[in-house]
Amino acid sequence: MCRWTGAIALIALLTLTHAPSAAAQNYPTRPIRAIVSQGPGGLSDVFMRALAQKLGPALGTSIVVEDRVGAGGTIGAQACAAAAPDGYTICILPGEAVTVNPIIQPNADFNPAKSLLPITRAYYLTQVFAVNASLHVHSFSKLAALAKAKPNSLNYMAPSLSKVAFMQEFNKENGVDIVRVPFKGGGDAVNSMLTGTTQIAIFGIGNLIPFIRDGKIVGLAIDGDTRSPLAPDIPTFKQIGYRMHIDATFFGMFAPAGTPKAIVDKLYKAIAAIGSKPDFQQRFLFSRGLTPAFSPPDRFARELVADRAEGLAAVKASGLYPDVK
Repeated sequence: MCRWTGAIALIALLTLTHAPSAAAQNYPTRPIRAIVSQGPGGLSDVFMRALAQKLGPALGTSIVVEDRVGAGGTIGAQACAAAAPDGYTICILPGEAVTVNPIIQPNADFNPAKSLLPITRAYYLTQVFAVNASLHVHSFSKLAALAKAKPNSLNYMAPSLSKVAFMQEFNKENGVDIVRVPFKGGGDAVNSMLTGTTQIAIFGIGNLIPFIRDGKIVGLAIDGDTRSPLAPDIPTFKQIGYRMHIDATFFGMFAPAGTPKAIVDKLYKAIAAIGSKPDFQQRFLFSRGLTPAFSPPDRFARELVADRAEGLAAVKASGLYPDVK
């Protein structure tokens, strides 16, 4: 009887050991849901829809893109984390949703470091400080002068804490009050800029570059260490003397925690293979102010540890959250 019990236990153990690899070999057998935390027209929405067209056939299935917008990417992140960890839900999120937001908006029921599994850091995003051309300003000093001359008349949009911190510092140094307004996604931000509803934005350069070239929008500065090839005449924040911490904006792809490693690896290899193709990079990355990364899951996981430490430093440096220690 004991021998039979031991044999049954061994068979059960072998079955459990091989189950994940067998699941990965058969995966996928149905459509995959891809959650995007930006609205239609946003850079990550455009990127994910372009990737889905290639990724579906590469995996032998279809990819259904779903926009879950709000709270700086947290709503999309929570929806992704709440899904079954079976490889049939993935998501693309802004870096701040998994690094800074949990610090400034702690939620006992959701910790992205524990609830999400990294697939790849997809790309870095160049952001531009831009103003509506109708303001007739081409420098920060002239913007400050206008804000003083017309108090309570200017507002801005910014998706990341370091850019909000810049505006806080700008307001303080110049004795002005340019007010932050919320936005849903890239399409909404562009429309608001073009109509003059919102006069200032710190936003992905890929969303605004056509209008910068047309003269409808003026770029005053970009983040990062070097100028963008899309707009080489626009200086970096550092070149104009701004030394406060500015985070490198990135978007990463994730799966719910508990998704089998073999499935995550399969997803990563397919995504990286598509993202490394020169034509895909030129059309959907470089031309939109995005720099491809496609780091493997293990490296991305290690990098996120450092990113979260930098995020904490940015929160403290901003002075906006004195309770954060």
